[in-house]
Amino acid sequence: MLRPKVPTMPIPTGIVTPPAVEPTAIVQHTPAPAPAPVAPAAPARPTVQLTPGTALALVGGGTAVVLVVGAVLVSMLLAVAVTAASVAVCALVVRSLIASEHKRR
Repeated sequence: MLRPKVPTMPIPTGIVTPPAVEPTAIVQHTPAPAPAPVAPAAPARPTVQLTPGTALALVGGGTAVVLVVGAVLVSMLLAVAVTAASVAVCALVVRSLIASEHKRR
């Protein structure tokens, strides 16, 4: 009832036809003379002026970023240390419970 139909392929004849290649002509063009140099135009956007107030704001912002990143890293280190200490205490408690169980027998 449900039989797949296998496509039939024609038998290869062994004759291969090469693709058509059309010859192209090579034409050399002489380069156009270079235009005269043009004076540079004024910049389209204004240059950034670094005033003492701006420099102070940049230093303050950089300091704030360093302090915030440092506080986050220190808090993560403190969390790891507290976790390690609590795991060590739990290990000591379990060890003492196992030792006392062996002494009772």
